Amino acid sequence: MKAVVDREGCIECGLCAATCPEVFRMGEDGPAEVYVDDVPEEVEQTAVEAQEGCPVSVITVE
Repeated sequence: MKAVVDREGCIECGLCAATCPEVFRMGEDGPAEVYVDDVPEEVEQTAVEAQEGCPVSVITVE
């Protein structure tokens, strides 16, 4: 499973990093970023929750 953040549309709210810090973090330049190549199996559901909770729908987990 992979996660992607469209950093151009990110509003830097930090919800994804707070929901699933194993996959998402706030980038040094502001917008959120994915910092793992593959979403660990044990946090797949949490990564999907971060996708569903994103207020601007810029996260894709598939």
